[in-house]
Amino acid sequence: MRFDLWLAFIATTLLISATPGPNMLLMLSHGTRYGWKATTSTMAGAFTGLGILFTASAFGLAAILAASATLFFVLKLIGAAYLVYLGWQSWKAGSELALPKANSDTASSRYRLGLTVALSNPKAILFAGAFLPQFVDPHLPQQQQWIVLLATFFVIESSWQVAYAAGGAKLAAWLASPSRVKMFNRGCGGAFFAVGGLLAFARR
Repeated sequence: MRFDLWLAFIATTLLISATPGPNMLLMLSHGTRYGWKATTSTMAGAFTGLGILFTASAFGLAAILAASATLFFVLKLIGAAYLVYLGWQSWKAGSELALPKANSDTASSRYRLGLTVALSNPKAILFAGAFLPQFVDPHLPQQQQWIVLLATFFVIESSWQVAYAAGGAKLAAWLASPSRVKMFNRGCGGAFFAVGGLLAFARR
């Protein structure tokens, strides 16, 4: 693919991936509670979800969502409701570092949670359908360009997820008192509330 398009894609993706969203908030939360190594199962679930969304986008689901305001609205509300639920779970955890009834104490449960959070945002499909094609040169072979773009995206996304999880793991040392744990849980809960609200009221 064209080198200038690839560099532009890297710069843009670095900024987009760094922005705290549902996936990054989950990595930060799990990194704090379980450590960054245990959070790799959460990351695997998130990447599986992103892979599903990108595959669906390649088969035209992005165009369907873009054309159907009702379907987009319904999926958006489902995703927002799930994020608010995660926020409530974190908020009511109080001074306990582990989320009550979150069932995230096994690798498989963390994987499923990462998968669910990644799939809860329909805008990710539109991202794959509207953002990625802008960096594809129609005069060059398509398949090779898509492989380069997707590989680049997953490398950047995984780097930021590890950074957020590692940051959360270091934050765990600061959480030595129940009052700090409660403050952290309320902060994570408020962040999930905010992201869910933004998703619910966001326009296309």
